[in-house]
Amino acid sequence: MNDYIFLMHNDALGSDNGDAWAAYLAKLRQTGAFQGGSAIGDGACISKSGTTSNVTAKLSGYILVQAESLAHARELVNGNPVFEAGGTVEIRALPKT
Repeated sequence: MNDYIFLMHNDALGSDNGDAWAAYLAKLRQTGAFQGGSAIGDGACISKSGTTSNVTAKLSGYILVQAESLAHARELVNGNPVFEAGGTVEIRALPKT
């Protein structure tokens, strides 16, 4: 199994439905794919040199999953309230180091 992170963008209206999120997360738990997740709040970008940039404002949350492949991870997005509302869910592999 491989680790993936779903990064939810805040570009979908109506994706804050608590019942839809509960059902989606229950589905992921039932399949054994769910590894954790959270909403993302305010923060800061920092660097040792002191130069900074703005935080990526479009990110609203993340979910960690285990999937056999990127194709399998894409299937796990079905039912995600952001995705179902027409918003963006970015899927990234988390390479093992």
